[in-house]
Amino acid sequence: MGIHITGVGSYIPNHTERNEDFMNHTFMDENGTPFDRSNSDIIEKFQAITGIQERRYAKPHQTASDLAFHAAENAIQDANIDPETLDYIIVAHNFGDIKHGSTQTEMLPSLATRVKHNLQIKNPNCVAYDLIFGCPGWVEGVIHAQAFIKAGMAKRCLIIGADTLSRIADPNDRDSMIYADGAGATIVEETDKEGGLLSHCTQSYCNEEAFFLFNGSAYNPNKVQSDKYIKMYGRKVYEFAISHVPQALKECLDNSGVEISSLKSIFIHQANEKMDEAIVKRFYRLYRHPQPENVLPISIHKLGNSSVATVPTLLDLVKRDQLDGYKINEGDVALFASVGAGMNINAFSYRF
Repeated sequence: MGIHITGVGSYIPNHTERNEDFMNHTFMDENGTPFDRSNSDIIEKFQAITGIQERRYAKPHQTASDLAFHAAENAIQDANIDPETLDYIIVAHNFGDIKHGSTQTEMLPSLATRVKHNLQIKNPNCVAYDLIFGCPGWVEGVIHAQAFIKAGMAKRCLIIGADTLSRIADPNDRDSMIYADGAGATIVEETDKEGGLLSHCTQSYCNEEAFFLFNGSAYNPNKVQSDKYIKMYGRKVYEFAISHVPQALKECLDNSGVEISSLKSIFIHQANEKMDEAIVKRFYRLYRHPQPENVLPISIHKLGNSSVATVPTLLDLVKRDQLDGYKINEGDVALFASVGAGMNINAFSYRF
């Protein structure tokens, strides 16, 4: 017996926003002063650090719950289940539904309620709730589902990560080039098959780290200052992540009983390619073990950072052989991990 991911689905918006599409932006510092460097220099440095070449944006008529619904449909189809048999629908996000052209967030009713409504599930015992946990939200949702199943409170859960960060990004902030839209979903349930979720680890650092990511005013002093956008202290986030995430990954793998030599893949939040590479490099150093090739699948080059959607979307791409050089085989062990606002870190180990 094991608790397994039996269905995976994602929704990747069609609209592509390339780095060159930011050439006409006016980038400013936090004091509202335009940079004296050219946009081509800013964009070139941005791509070298993050690895992002392009990202996907939702269509004007779509919101985060719409993307979540489409990803859920795909996961339900992949698992070949009746949605009426779901015990929980957990939707991880950060900003709720944001309509095109607005920065106002809508979270009443919850996004999970909206997804259940769109799936036309009649069963009142299917509990729908939102999970606000920063970028690690989907990973934490899977950990929640495992706990419900182990406690006998559920047999089958739908966990979704969805965000439209492009709607809450300040266009005059260089960091706006990081953010993207998307959704990923998974069905988690207990089966007769061995393996599945083996161990997990979650940590919250809420002292000086608590406001490394926050809601802040526009950098452009001519914009309405009551409007709030996603802001972050990028250097502090980077230093925090590379300092704390490797040890959390090690704790998770150690608790699984799996040797480092048997680890095949690390599905980590796609926020910054250089940061992810540094985390994984330091993780293997903790074991004094050489880092194998193709252990770190990357989707950020083309999809950008879609927050809670990045990890389940990455899994879906690899599962469907849509990421060159990466494949999932029966018996493979992987780590799933994320770091983000809170500051929160989490991970779970999994045997396919």
